[in-house]
Amino acid sequence: SRYFDLRYQAFSYRDIRRLMESQEIRLALVVPQDFARIIKSGNTVKVQAILDGTDANTANIVQGYVQGVAGTYNQKILMERLNSRGIVEVKTPVVAQTRFWFNEELESRNFIVPGLIVVIMTMVGALLTALTIVREEERGSLESLLATPLRKTELILGKLGPYFLIGLEDLAIALAMGHYVFEVPLKGSVLLYAILSALFLVVMLGLGMLISILSENQLQAYQMATLITFLPAFLLSGFVFAIPLMPTFLQVASYLVPARYLVTICKGIYLKGVGLEVLWPSALMLVFYAVVFLALAIRKFRHKIG
Repeated sequence: SRYFDLRYQAFSYRDIRRLMESQEIRLALVVPQDFARIIKSGNTVKVQAILDGTDANTANIVQGYVQGVAGTYNQKILMERLNSRGIVEVKTPVVAQTRFWFNEELESRNFIVPGLIVVIMTMVGALLTALTIVREEERGSLESLLATPLRKTELILGKLGPYFLIGLEDLAIALAMGHYVFEVPLKGSVLLYAILSALFLVVMLGLGMLISILSENQLQAYQMATLITFLPAFLLSGFVFAIPLMPTFLQVASYLVPARYLVTICKGIYLKGVGLEVLWPSALMLVFYAVVFLALAIRKFRHKIG
């Protein structure tokens, strides 16, 4: 099979353990010494497959390939035995042909890299603005800004503008790394992906600004931004753990995590190549969160200064 490479020949379980501990192999086959004799005699022989289960997703994929190879080999041996008994042609009643859509080779990087882009944009967007207002307060320069003719709304939006451009630059770097370094295909519209990612960036910038306004100092703002944005984006967005497999309480809580919607968008555009006709619910939720966070940030800022 082209999915496996023969790297080492081990002579004991200790050798297998050493190779797996050093991550040099993911699969080991234990074949009895009299394997060929038992097969030729028409009996059944046991072959042990030992898999590295530290990465459960990869282990399940490898297990499926092992079972497929074993099934094909068994069918070949059975046909040879039937032919030796004079049965020339035997048709299988049911033939199962499996096809994987959207990620044909089951490459883990094809869904890990888009998810990582979501986590990166979450952290970058929140941390860029989480320290802006509270830093101005600690330095004593906020009063000088308020003395200008700018309205408080204009001040907030002016603070967000440069960080929005920086976030777009980070997004472009992440996309380029995913395409040229990890060779992850983007099957859908790059323009649509950029627009929706920019919308998500506005959500995170607004949330970071709200955290900055509510915080008493920079350390508190940094800790709140990490706790509120990174952990939910990593654990509850569907990037690492499938949402339908979570407990009901966490499934409900995941709707409060904006990263959940961008993960859905990334999977749809990156792997399936779908458009806004399918992704509009997630895009609408991002618009909702962007309006809510920006409105709360402006309102709390006015209240805090007033």
